[in-house]
Amino acid sequence: MTNNDIIAEIRDANLGYLMLAQQMIRADKATAIFRLGISNEIADLIEGMNNAQILKLAGANMMLARFRFDDGAILGMLTNYNKDRSLAQSHAAILMAGQAIEQIA
Repeated sequence: MTNNDIIAEIRDANLGYLMLAQQMIRADKATAIFRLGISNEIADLIEGMNNAQILKLAGANMMLARFRFDDGAILGMLTNYNKDRSLAQSHAAILMAGQAIEQIA
């Protein structure tokens, strides 16, 4: 995979993320803020973006979305728990809800 291919893939991922985030925010802002792990201020900015702004931001050469957790236990619950999957997902959601919202500085 060439560098240009990687940048194109990042752009596509960013565009999909921004479009989904905007739809989620417009449908149910409180739930979107929780699921996306963003602040109310960032949600307002994403909600108000027009198509040209979304395309410009998506074209950045860095990923806009990232894993919401740095804890291997949460990742393990979401991927490897075999006994009661719904219970594991609920437990992971509770743990993630207790984490601080990302701040952009």
